Amino acid sequence: MLGYVSQALVRRAGADDAAELADVFAQSWRLAYTGLIPSDHLDRMIHLRQPSWWAKSIAEKDRILVLEVDDEVVGYATCGPLRFRRARGGEIYELYLTPIYQGLGFGEVLFEGCRHELDQMQLPGLIVWALSGNEAAHRFYWDRGGRPVAESNERFGARTLSKIAFRWP
Repeated sequence: MLGYVSQALVRRAGADDAAELADVFAQSWRLAYTGLIPSDHLDRMIHLRQPSWWAKSIAEKDRILVLEVDDEVVGYATCGPLRFRRARGGEIYELYLTPIYQGLGFGEVLFEGCRHELDQMQLPGLIVWALSGNEAAHRFYWDRGGRPVAESNERFGARTLSKIAFRWP
C-alpha cells in the first residue's frame, strides 16, 4: 500500500456526538490555552463541557458542526449570527481540532463548512475572535484572508486577556 487518503466530512452534530465533542474540546483547549488561560480556570471550563453539556447544546439546536475523519469526530465548530448585534453578519464562535489533526488541512475543511452554513443563513461577511496569545489561530485566520479589525478584552478568572477580531468581507 503506497498511501491512504482520509475521508473528511463536515456535518451537523447529533446526539451520539456528545462524548467525542467533550474529548475534542478538552484536548484542543489544553493545547491552545495551557499557559495562556490560568490553569484552574481552564480546568473548570473543560470540566463544564462534559458530554451532558454537549448533549444539551445539541438538543437546543445550537449550530454545532463536526468534522468527521474516517468515521471519527476530530473537530467541531459553532457559528451563527454576530453576537454583537451592531451589524448584520456571520460569526464563527469556536473552531477546534484534536491536536493530531491540526496542520493537515482539516481546519480549512471545517472553516469552509462554517462559511457554507453562514451563507445558507444569508449572513453577509464573517467575524472570528481569537485570543491575542493564540498565534496558531492568528496564522490560520490570516492565511484564509481574515484581517484584524477590532480588539477587546475577556476575563478568565483573575486574568484579563486581549482578543482580536478577524474579518472577511
